[in-house]
Amino acid sequence: MPDELIHDWNTFAGPEILPGRRVTLNDETLRDGLQNPSVRDPSISEKIEILHLMEALGIDLVNIGLPGAGPRALADTVALAREIYGSRMRMRPNVGGRTHKQDIQAMIDVCERVGHPMECAMFLGSSPIRRLVEDWSVDHLRRTTEESVKFAADAGLPVMYVTEDTTRTDPETVVALYSSAIRAGARAIVLADTVGHATPRGAFNLVKFVIENVVEPSREKVRVDWHGHNDRGLAVANSLAAIAAGAHQVHGTALALGERVGNTPMELLLVNLRLFGLIDRDLSQMKKYSETVARATGTVIPPNYPVIGQDAFRTATGVHAAAIAKAYKKGDLHLANAIYSGVPAHLFGLEQVIEIGPMSGRSNVIFWLEKHGIAPADDAVDRILLAAKQSSRILTEDEILALAGSSAQ
Repeated sequence: MPDELIHDWNTFAGPEILPGRRVTLNDETLRDGLQNPSVRDPSISEKIEILHLMEALGIDLVNIGLPGAGPRALADTVALAREIYGSRMRMRPNVGGRTHKQDIQAMIDVCERVGHPMECAMFLGSSPIRRLVEDWSVDHLRRTTEESVKFAADAGLPVMYVTEDTTRTDPETVVALYSSAIRAGARAIVLADTVGHATPRGAFNLVKFVIENVVEPSREKVRVDWHGHNDRGLAVANSLAAIAAGAHQVHGTALALGERVGNTPMELLLVNLRLFGLIDRDLSQMKKYSETVARATGTVIPPNYPVIGQDAFRTATGVHAAAIAKAYKKGDLHLANAIYSGVPAHLFGLEQVIEIGPMSGRSNVIFWLEKHGIAPADDAVDRILLAAKQSSRILTEDEILALAGSSAQ
């Protein structure tokens, strides 16, 4: 698409994130996503199918569960790890748990059973409000951090250290806990917006602060992750702000599943990272990934969900359909996908769909008929358009074919 056809105010004063930045993704669908109280825990065969779709999307890391949560969680975690290693996937698994010795031991046991030292993600509450409720002191949290990270590191596990509710934690505690974790052997730290408190500016400020006041002074090579929740509807914006501030990896879940209103939606992370030029990969399986997770968890995808929803690239409005149809007639797929959409459908294996309903015009009918291999005779177009104007909804395929005097091809 020639640049002169779209003036991009998003980059008017320079791009927020420079193209070419290396950003990786950690998919939390099979751990944090399943903590959503409304979902069904999928069968192991369904989880394995989801794993393969993550691999097809180029996901870098995947959290495969909390083995300390019980016998089923342990069995599924082992089975998923074996599937990843047995299928020689590029994606790397990690396992999660609290900074409790029994949780860490469960993670160690999983690694021993599968014969691979997987990254161990360990969580610890840190904010003043949490400390008040739990009667914790910062010294207690520091000692817990040092002991648990050292326990996992001494067992040969790479450690991903997570402070919960980082976005509401005071700077002194942030520095104290992450610095202690790094000294004890953690080489990945996660900044968590556990209750969805952050704004994009807050996410940027926190990541920048941690890099400048913890990571750089440590003189160690430490990966900085952002883990967001969507309580204020800002999860995607916050993740992009975290990347702009220097985060190396961001976390997400399919369909934004997770506690309360959920995590950062992985689909929209992929969309935005692709449009920012930060990833360049085949994303044609993204809709299948989302629909497979929806089916496995008993989740309904709203029709207006961006990109993967039924209506994302679908219109029945006359003026929109007319413009799209004219773009197609010019033989320019990119033009057709850009004229009434900020997201090019073809980048995700999808296409524009024109329907016929009460807000439609002749262009809708003509385009629809031609798309279905039917010559748009004037009388047929008139009949269909009259029926559409008298309807309270879009017409079905069978109704249109009957009005056109044709049958399904």
